[in-house]
Amino acid sequence: MTLRILATGGTFDKHYDPLTGALGFADSHLPQALARARLTLPVTLEVLPPLDSLDMQDADRQRVLTACRAAPEHAIVIIHGTDTLRETAAVLGQAQLQQTIVLTGAMIPYEIDGSDALFNLGFAIGVAQTLPAGVHVAMNGRVFDWKRVRKKGAGGGFEG
Repeated sequence: MTLRILATGGTFDKHYDPLTGALGFADSHLPQALARARLTLPVTLEVLPPLDSLDMQDADRQRVLTACRAAPEHAIVIIHGTDTLRETAAVLGQAQLQQTIVLTGAMIPYEIDGSDALFNLGFAIGVAQTLPAGVHVAMNGRVFDWKRVRKKGAGGGFEG
């Protein structure tokens, strides 16, 4: 089995600028995260233009769909911002692709202490190898069907 990882940005891939205190995008954290995870599974990493998911438009979701359609791998993990992860999952789910697609992200950027990014990445990679074809969301140790998942309000996380 081989796996494709699509990086779209989101909090997972944000960098902290200590001079301004702002979070923004630079190089993806995924190569470093994958090295830390010490995977023995062959992985192809595809980095799409990084976006905060609040800035994602229909054209950006179509770019993700096109990348999934073009992927030869059966299992795909998508790193995505949590705010509109559900909307992208719906676009992919409605396309009825014959792949196992797992969307995940992070509530705290990878490079910040206490981040859930590395755990969520590893969890998503694990379940992508075992779940049936379809679109799933894997966050904080739970798996959700794309049709029922929603982001919780003040408490954070997902439910469904």
